[in-house]
Amino acid sequence: MQVETTQPNREMPEVPSYAMRVVDALEAAGHEAWVVGGWVRDALMGRPGHDVDVTCSSPWEQTERVLRAAGMEVHQTGVAHGTVTAVVDGLPVETTTYRVEGAYSDRRHPDEVRFVTDVRQDLARRDFTVNAMAYHPRRGLLDPFGGERDLGLGVIRAVGDPRRRFEEDALRVLRAVRFACRLGFSIEPATQEALVACAGELDGIARERVGAELDGILASGRVAWALRHEFAVMAAAVPELAPMAGFDQRSPYHAYDVAEHTARVCAGVECACGGRPSQALRWAALLHDVAKPACFSLDASGRGHFFGHPEEGARVAGRVMGRLALPKSMTREAQALIRLHDLPVRPVAASCRKMMSLLEAACPGRGRALAFALVDLKRADALAKAPACRGYAVELDAMAARVHAEVAAGCPLTVRELPVGGGDVIRERGLEPGPGVGLVLDALLAAVLAGELGHGREELLAELRMGE
Repeated sequence: MQVETTQPNREMPEVPSYAMRVVDALEAAGHEAWVVGGWVRDALMGRPGHDVDVTCSSPWEQTERVLRAAGMEVHQTGVAHGTVTAVVDGLPVETTTYRVEGAYSDRRHPDEVRFVTDVRQDLARRDFTVNAMAYHPRRGLLDPFGGERDLGLGVIRAVGDPRRRFEEDALRVLRAVRFACRLGFSIEPATQEALVACAGELDGIARERVGAELDGILASGRVAWALRHEFAVMAAAVPELAPMAGFDQRSPYHAYDVAEHTARVCAGVECACGGRPSQALRWAALLHDVAKPACFSLDASGRGHFFGHPEEGARVAGRVMGRLALPKSMTREAQALIRLHDLPVRPVAASCRKMMSLLEAACPGRGRALAFALVDLKRADALAKAPACRGYAVELDAMAARVHAEVAAGCPLTVRELPVGGGDVIRERGLEPGPGVGLVLDALLAAVLAGELGHGREELLAELRMGE
């Protein structure tokens, strides 16, 4: 069903003035222009808009001339597809000629782009109805495919034939899930059927594009929903997830299979962090038990064990996140959290210091921040286990308080952070410069971390003198 409305007098936020300069300049030159895409969708939902995109009837060469003549900086950012980007007051406005696209032989790029003069044809090539609307402050909302209706229904629906949309560009399979997560929507049944059927085509998509969409799904805070409702798509994007579905852990500590446990951990870190965990923590929650199926063994009583799964999980996470071209620093942090998520930690100084020092060794300069993330991961992990294990979450509250105290006290985590150095060791111990100096400093740090020594300079100097 197609629905078209034009409502010039409807209540809409004002289009930002910098974007209207582009629209007005084009229309003053005799062309037609509309605001399209995410800004229109978010405006209808009462959400703050970000980037403003414009579509217009003029060929890109004319668009560039008109905008330059109006005093704007213009960059040729995608002229093969009719796109230039104007920079107005320091802000970009992507401006694209109305176009339609031919077949997608490689299921990524159109074989042909043809420029047209009717904005309705341009909207018809777009992915989802909620993204296929155009707005102009004087002409109103142009909505040929019922995008406003679907915003009200809370559904993601493909424009036209869903199968065709996903066969054109398989990445739209993940985009559908990302939009559903970001907006809190469901996916319309015919669109859902098509995206599952086409999920396998993600194999042909550049891994960095897949990684960007997955990172967006995690950033939405609703990856638990994606795991429960779109597991086939998630596993097509990250095949290492597939064995988790239905995997019975055969353990008194676990009430759920690995996939549902993981979904609960992902939801748990969102709750623990007020919906603002780091991306590294989100990826760690998703992949913390990814190696469990491969590490599974049964003892003589039929009880399941997963020896070595944190270490193997960290290796798998490094492989997955590297393949998806995610930032290396984020990958290292996620790996450290996964590797240590089962580390026994007690709410006492020595235990918490050891945890922080291990994190600092893995991610220099990040040990303290990651300690809080690890406590949050452990808390979410405990709450996602069998009911009898959930009391550990209370102990983790005490652990978090202990970490806060250690951070506030400035406890050193590395030799370089000790208030004494090699010169002090040489002077107080009478040693020659060399490896022996480092061994003494290592021993001092170990004693501080174990709680056997304080970390004040005078106490450490006194310890050096006693060791002469």
